[in-house]
Amino acid sequence: MKFLLAGLGNPGAEYAHTRHNIGFDVVNAFVQKHGGQFRNDRLALVADVKWKGKNFVCVCPTTYMNLSGKAVKYWLDKEKLTTEQLLVVVDDLALPLSKLRLKPSGSDAGHNGLKSLQESLGTKDYAKLRFGIGNDYPKGLQADFVLGKWKKEEEPLVKLKIGKSVELIEMFAAQGITTAMNHVNNKDFSL
Repeated sequence: MKFLLAGLGNPGAEYAHTRHNIGFDVVNAFVQKHGGQFRNDRLALVADVKWKGKNFVCVCPTTYMNLSGKAVKYWLDKEKLTTEQLLVVVDDLALPLSKLRLKPSGSDAGHNGLKSLQESLGTKDYAKLRFGIGNDYPKGLQADFVLGKWKKEEEPLVKLKIGKSVELIEMFAAQGITTAMNHVNNKDFSL
C-alpha cells in the first residue's frame, strides 16, 4: 500500500511554525519519527517513508498555500496514486484548539489551500485531517491570527496534538479511515 501524505502551509522562514503551517509541522513530525529525509523536489519538499510494509510519499508544497493543489496533483500523478490514497493535513479555524477531525471528503470550508486542491483534483472526495487552531482573534484580524505563531500557553497542546496526528496517520494507513475517524473525531485533547 502506498499513500501520498500532504501537509499544507507556506514555504519560507517567516511562515515556519505558524498556525497556517501546522500541516507542514505534522508531516515533518511523521517523517522525523520514521527516519525520513526531505529533499527539495518538483513543487514541494518530498520525503519517502516506509512503515510496516506501507510506503508514504510525504510532501510539503513549496507553491504557497493558494496553489497547493498544483503540487499535490503533480505528486499524485507522478506516483500513480488515486485520491483514495491521499491524506491532506490542514489547519482549521472552525475547530477549537482541542480538536482534530478526520473526514473522507468535505468542502474546502473557505480554506484557500483546500480550494486549490479541489480545483486541481476536480473533487472534494479525499481524506482531510483538520487540525483545530481555534478562532480567538478580533474581528478583521483573521489573516494575522492564521499567519501568527502559537501563544506560549498553546504550545504544549499543539505539541501533543502533533504527536496524536502522527499516530492518526499511522492508524489511517494501517486500519483504514473509519477506525481512525472513530478514534479521534469526538475527542477533546487537553493537557
